[in-house]
Amino acid sequence: MIITVTLNAALDRTLTVPNFQRGQRHRASGGLSLAGGKGINIARALKRLEVPVIATGLAGGRTGTRIVEELTAEAILNDFVRIADESRTSTAVVDPTANSYTEINEWGPYVEPDELEILREKLHYLSSGADAVVFSGSLPRGVEDDFYADVIRDLNRRGVQTVLDSEGEPLRLGTGAEPFLVSPNQREAEHVVGQELEDEEDFLMALDTMAELGARNVHITLESGCYALLREDRQVRRYKALAPSVEPVSVVGAGDVLLARFIVAQLEGKSTEEALRLAVAAGAASTLEVGAGRFDPRDVGRLAGGVELVELAPVG
Repeated sequence: MIITVTLNAALDRTLTVPNFQRGQRHRASGGLSLAGGKGINIARALKRLEVPVIATGLAGGRTGTRIVEELTAEAILNDFVRIADESRTSTAVVDPTANSYTEINEWGPYVEPDELEILREKLHYLSSGADAVVFSGSLPRGVEDDFYADVIRDLNRRGVQTVLDSEGEPLRLGTGAEPFLVSPNQREAEHVVGQELEDEEDFLMALDTMAELGARNVHITLESGCYALLREDRQVRRYKALAPSVEPVSVVGAGDVLLARFIVAQLEGKSTEEALRLAVAAGAASTLEVGAGRFDPRDVGRLAGGVELVELAPVG
């Protein structure tokens, strides 16, 4: 069983708008509403991989009710703490003619201390039988930046494997709590290391920096694949993995699917190289569909053979 935790859950609306132009009036050719937030996207991907998963976190107001209803309609087991303030709605505009998307995200709810404490207690209960707990996404208002770090340390003491995919100070502080894996995208990793990542040497430096902060394993995801630092048999190995070329429909949530497939491959006992190859293929497969966390598992097998995997030497 894998537990995914989303504190800043959302109702995600994706609109397909060909030839989208700023400042113009458009009519969408298609629309899709799903429960969203990184942890929920990962739960959706795990469900498609037929892995037992429970999605938890915070959900408030009528939007929170819609989020829970959407998860239930997808047959994704969920156990959210209901809060007083309204959960956010996020909108993505996908332009298939330009292979582009535009995101507009609301701030999200304010969380009271007693509501957060209920979530902590729920995590104690749910994690007791979990193979891994995945903390993903931004933190809503009222939650301190060290929340992820605190709960990761607590779960580590109890022998529970932890994974973190966040941004900003919550990511930096959480990395210092020594999770099993951190999986930021390029922009999020740049914030942690304090510089732009432009070439291979920069990415190697960033991998090593995040490992030195405390992460046992590191992914830095890109639209084209990822860089990774992975530990296997007491060895530290660094990779660049590039996905085969595909015609993307939407890249929203591709990193979430990549992370989900990697976690499953690790639990299945696959080698780090095979796990990374499957993960990057899954991320590429997810770009062929609209809706974060959605993909056809058959596409993963088809694309995996085309993943370019290169082992990199550490920075001298």
